[in-house]
Amino acid sequence: MRWWKILGLAAFAGVAATGVVMARAERRRRAYTPEEIRERLRIRHAEADAGADTEA
Repeated sequence: MRWWKILGLAAFAGVAATGVVMARAERRRRAYTPEEIRERLRIRHAEADAGADTEA
């Protein structure tokens, strides 16, 4: 019966760690201004277009 408790604590720790990682990613994502996001998307789109042109 004791190993069930250990397994439960390990599962709880895993869920908590996942929540921490997701919260950090969300904070990092929200740190960008809308203009910075638009600029990054424009750059990624231009790179994707350039890659598609070379493949065709």
